[in-house]
Amino acid sequence: MSMMDKLKNMLKGHPERTDQGIEKAGDYVDDRTQGKHRRHVDTGQDRMRDQFGGGGTAGTERRDEPPPQ
Repeated sequence: MSMMDKLKNMLKGHPERTDQGIEKAGDYVDDRTQGKHRRHVDTGQDRMRDQFGGGGTAGTERRDEPPPQ
């Protein structure tokens, strides 16, 4: 079993924890790059949520777009 398979198995059934980890990692990258690559980080976070089953409410709004009115 590969490392990715092990990771996927660990994350299954814990979407809220997965989402928290994805959000925290994205915030860390944004902080380290001073927000220069925010759009790319947001896209990566969305793809990680799709792949690993995160999908809670944390971080679902895009930071570079104004909130819907």
